[in-house]
Order: sequence, then structure tokens, then C-alpha cells
Amino acid sequence: MDDERPDAEAVLDRVRRAAGAGARGRLRVYLGMAPGVGKTVAMLNEAHRRKARGTDVVVGLVEAYGRPNTVDAIGDLEIIPRRRVPYKGVTLEEMDVEAVLRRHPDVALVDELAHTDAPGSTHAKRWQDVEELLNAGITVLSTMNVQHLESLADLVESITGVRVAERVPDRVLDEADEVELVDMTPHALRQRMRHGNVYPPERAEQALEQFFREGNLTALREMALRTVAGAVEQNLEQYMHQHRIDAAWPACERVMVCVDAHPAAQRLIRRGWRMADRLQAELVAVFVETPGWARATPEAKRALEENLRFAEDLGATVRREPGGDVAAVLARLARDLNAGQIVIGHSHHGRLHELLRRSVVQKLLRLVRDADVHLVADRER
Repeated sequence: MDDERPDAEAVLDRVRRAAGAGARGRLRVYLGMAPGVGKTVAMLNEAHRRKARGTDVVVGLVEAYGRPNTVDAIGDLEIIPRRRVPYKGVTLEEMDVEAVLRRHPDVALVDELAHTDAPGSTHAKRWQDVEELLNAGITVLSTMNVQHLESLADLVESITGVRVAERVPDRVLDEADEVELVDMTPHALRQRMRHGNVYPPERAEQALEQFFREGNLTALREMALRTVAGAVEQNLEQYMHQHRIDAAWPACERVMVCVDAHPAAQRLIRRGWRMADRLQAELVAVFVETPGWARATPEAKRALEENLRFAEDLGATVRREPGGDVAAVLARLARDLNAGQIVIGHSHHGRLHELLRRSVVQKLLRLVRDADVHLVADRER
């Protein structure tokens, strides 16, 4: 019977990840709330366990930062020499991806997944280096902090006041075979910093008063816990699907984000993604193309395309809907898509415009009956 056939995607995934020639390597990520929780040491301990079982393990790159515990944890693991890159009068050191590929171990350790490679490198980001190793059949153990996830960038900035420049697309973590949380309480991490186990004393005091405040760490810890919980739930659902385990599946609700050419649209998309992730719902990004859009400037059109690509990178389905009445189009589409949540930003027009013509938000609130409308503040204004 057709309904007893194995799922084609599940079979393909098992074949792709099975041991053997041409198989893709597996990715395990050690995730933490902040630097200093012990991700790298946990990764190195796992490497020693695998080596003791006879697995061929090498260090592609480990960032010890002069921490004695980390240096000691490397022990007798084989280290692939780093590639030296001259840049603006200094010499930078990066992982030698080609050397790791030539050596072709069973397992390679690659620290700091969010790191930006030196100019002139094959890839711009270290997570791209890791993908090349995985595609070559090498299993990778790696590390990262939760604040480097692309979808959390604006939330981290609003909590800590620090803009995180180095980011990893969420799909990289979503596609990892294993995500392991390396956890400790904020108080314990702050004590570790005071003892000089994370930064030198002169840096530690300043860090404790800024990024490493207890409130910041508590919020980051919650983000890390939620991220790992989401990964566990996703793995469980995949397992149930692959093994055809009957369960009650909730009706599919969607989160709809209203997108335009304004830079603030990416913040709306992130907000919508976090909401969809919590609800385990599909994210849909919608742009309503009014008749006047044809006269938009090339700059505005490029900005819109960038925002829509950003939405796709976060896994959203993109919809372009023609129409003259933006609110009416959004309300109709929300009904058609079974969207229970609508995320929209403030109007970018002035107060006089809103007085003379009812704003899109006001119209949408009047038209929508079965969905919650979330109005996101424009912080720049």
C-alpha cells in the first residue's frame, strides 16, 4: 500500500548521512550562552573520547586564548598547522581548510563557528569552511554562542546594548546533526571571570560591568535553553515522522510579516521568525505591490529585494501580492493563509499623512477579526 512506503526524503537523508564513501560528515555544535562557559573544553573532551575508541581526530582550529585549562585539554591531539595570512602589516592565522581536506580525518575540531575569515580566504565565514569539510565527508565538532544566531541579533542588541557583527544563519544550526548545550549559571560564570579563567584581570572587570552583567547572562541563558529545546523538539518530530509514529499534529497556523523596502523590515522579519519558532508555525513574508510601486526608485527596489532575500534566508515563504488597498490585501491573505499572527511596523509617513488618510495599521485592525496584530515600534524614529 502507498501509505506504508517509507518517506522519500527520510530515506535520502539516512543514506546521505550513513557511513561510507561520498557520505556527508556529521556536525555537532556545542552551544553556550556566552564566552567562558566551557564549550571548547567540552569539545576537546569529546575528541579525546573518540580518539581513545580509535577514531582519527585532528584539530583543524582551536582558539585557546591563552587559557591554561583549554591548552591542557588539547593534550596530544594532532594539530593541523594554521594558514598565515598577511593583512595590513599584521599576520593573521586561519584554519588551513585545504590541509584538513588533504589529511581527511574522520573528525575535525573547528572552534568558533561564527568567526569571520581573513580577507582573501576561500570563504568569508568559518561556518562556510565547516560546510566544505562536511561535504567532503569529514565529521566536524564546533562551538558557538547563542548571540551569534542571525535571528536573535536585534534581540541581543536590545538586551545587552552590544551589536553582534559576526552571525551564523539559523539554518546552519537547524541542519546540525547534534546540538549540545554547555550550560552554567550566570553567577558561576561571573565567578569564573573574577578568578581570571576567561579574560585577563584588567579585561574581566570591565566585561563584568558591561556584557557580562547578571541580567544579560540570564537573558542569554534563556535564549540558549530555548534554542536547544527547539532543536530537540525538531529532532523528535523527525523521528516520529520517519518511524511513522501516530501522534496528534496541531493545525498549521502561520505568522505573517508585512515587508516593504524600509531597513526596519529586517527587524520585523526577525520578530516574526522568533514568534513562528515559538509557535512551531510557518513564517510568511508579504509585500503588497501597489500600482505606484512601478515608479519606485532603483534603490528602493534593491532594498526590497534584499529584505525579501533576508526573509528567505530565515526560512520564510515570500508572497508578492498586487493591490491598491494594502490593508485589504493583508486582511484577505491572512484569512487565506490561516495566519493567526500578523507582524507590521509603524507607518513611515508623517503625522499629517496619517490624519489626512487612515493608516494601513488602522484599516488592518478594523478588517482583521481572527488574527492578532503585532505593531512593532520603529526605534529609529
